[in-house]
Amino acid sequence: MSRVKRVRKYLVPIFLIVILAISALAFDIFYINHDQAQSKPMPYVGVAFGGNTTQEAKLLIDKISGFTNLFILDSGRNPISRNQSSVEEICSYAVSKGLSVIVNLGIDDVLETNEKTWFWDQSLNSTKQRWTDMWGNKFLGVYYNDEPAGIQLDGNWSKWYEHWAPLLSQMGTNTSTPYYVIVQDLQKIYSNMLNAMSNDTKPLDYDLEEKFFVDDVLKLDPGLRALNANGITAYTSDYSLYWFDYLGGYNTLFAELGSNNSVTEEIAQVKGAARLENKEWGTMITWKYNQAPYLDSGDQIYNQMLTSYEAGAKYITVFDYPYDQGNEYGTMTNDQFSAMQRFWNDVTQKKFTDLSSPEAVLVLPKNFGWGMRQPNDTIWGFWTSDYRTQQTATITSKLLVQYGARLDIVYDDAAYPVTKIGYKSIYYWNSTIS
Repeated sequence: MSRVKRVRKYLVPIFLIVILAISALAFDIFYINHDQAQSKPMPYVGVAFGGNTTQEAKLLIDKISGFTNLFILDSGRNPISRNQSSVEEICSYAVSKGLSVIVNLGIDDVLETNEKTWFWDQSLNSTKQRWTDMWGNKFLGVYYNDEPAGIQLDGNWSKWYEHWAPLLSQMGTNTSTPYYVIVQDLQKIYSNMLNAMSNDTKPLDYDLEEKFFVDDVLKLDPGLRALNANGITAYTSDYSLYWFDYLGGYNTLFAELGSNNSVTEEIAQVKGAARLENKEWGTMITWKYNQAPYLDSGDQIYNQMLTSYEAGAKYITVFDYPYDQGNEYGTMTNDQFSAMQRFWNDVTQKKFTDLSSPEAVLVLPKNFGWGMRQPNDTIWGFWTSDYRTQQTATITSKLLVQYGARLDIVYDDAAYPVTKIGYKSIYYWNSTIS
């Protein structure tokens, strides 16, 4: 769940269902203004467990149950998720402690034949009913896949094409191929990339790239389709392009906080997308470092949790992984646990500023899948920055300084007009502001 470079021990890029099927700007705590403070609904506050055993999970639940109300069984590709009795034992224990549960069922990787027999594959609807009968409304839904847009942005597509281009050419002529449309779209993008290298031209728009990610990668994902078809809330975390994750079928997204990206920028993106598309959002506090101690200090985690809360997050969680550091609680230490308890006590006993109502919005170009992490970030993973990125970066920076967590960032989309929301101020990527 961290955007830093690391080996994920349980997740594989779902868009590779190919072959196919493929702050920096500050936390703005200064916004606390008790004259404007309001009571807010209690969010789901919890920990995403990344351990390996039932015993570890129960130990963590005992540790956090006094100051959380959510437990995410986030062991999607280790033996726990393959074992129905383990999943149900852990989640039943969490529910007995008063916690709601989200279950990570991993993903189905067609490239690994030994990954094809999961207990939940047999009948997802009956599994949903079984868990609802067992846990009632404490069963919130399923965490499925991980960082789909981040994988799209940071995949080495040039190398990927070098390897798969010959096979794509063969598959692209076979209309009986299950993923024929995906192959066609990938071939078109590849052709555009080759043309750009030869004559230095870039696309005038990114409609094809958006179609590939939303329609081909997400909407054709068999697991995500199954969750949607059975009315099960689908969760994942990501670090960019939340707007398009929602379009592809996710109900709730956790914006990843913790590394060197702006906390307020991440929140602005996920909050704006959720508001216009009528979805739910939260935050997942992940790694700051690519090695131990991994997580940020307790004080910084508290600040990130409080910023999320004031901005209106429905879910505020901490990613507890890995479990190989000799610590019985995984990566989390008493410093982070104390910060979570302090946050829980504060939001249950005090009033803080409510920054969740529509205030200001920045509208980006249609289907402009730019990563926004730095001016030379990629666009959809296929393209380098274009003539709009510097101007967009400049206005984003200025508006985040001006509005902080009160800013929403959305995309120009006729299906989701910003005018239907009562924003006090509307800015476009090419607006001129002082």
